[in-house]
Amino acid sequence: MRVIPKPMPALRWVAACAIAATCLAAPAAARELVPLDAASPAARPLVDRLRQGGLVLFFRHADTAGMPCDSSYRIGDRAGQRNISARGREQSRRIGEALRALGIPVAFPVLAGPVFRARDTAEEAFGAGQVAVTDGLTADDFAGSRLGWVLSEHRRLMAEPVPAGTNRVLVGHRTPAMMLFGEAAGGRAFPEGAAIIMEPAPVPRLLGVLMPAPIPGAGFHNC
Repeated sequence: MRVIPKPMPALRWVAACAIAATCLAAPAAARELVPLDAASPAARPLVDRLRQGGLVLFFRHADTAGMPCDSSYRIGDRAGQRNISARGREQSRRIGEALRALGIPVAFPVLAGPVFRARDTAEEAFGAGQVAVTDGLTADDFAGSRLGWVLSEHRRLMAEPVPAGTNRVLVGHRTPAMMLFGEAAGGRAFPEGAAIIMEPAPVPRLLGVLMPAPIPGAGFHNC
């Protein structure tokens, strides 16, 4: 069954912006990005740009299709969280392999949110010893009263300069990206296992969405 992702309610997006004062683009002003298979000819210019470094890759966690939905919203409670699936773990490993095969340099440690589906994705892709878990990449539903701070941390990590010859990799969740970038990250633009590629700046320039290890027919859960 093809699952159509639900759009973020406008009031929720506006409220998040008002709380954090960190929104980077108004939903009405942004065009939805088109995710590109990293192996496709259409992705070649983006891959070539990534090889030069100086960019930020903001990954959405890997595949969670068929897994139980979040129930506890408590950091550290794996049983109460939607976890990546078995094919999500395989997808995560293929993400790391694909970046290496494509010659895309990565600055370590990779930064991942503490919700297990983000953390597991990063650790499977790059190795647990190469990952630092940061509360600044927490999923919105787990952030509670700290949502404004979490969005501010997302923005900081997307704005700080990255040296040429390497790229900053962040692993988190779709909804914070939608809160920051509006419709550019909405709809079908940001599937599980994909990365939004941006030039770091106070208002990052979005270059595209790359899928290093796509799963045909997947990318969105039913929670």
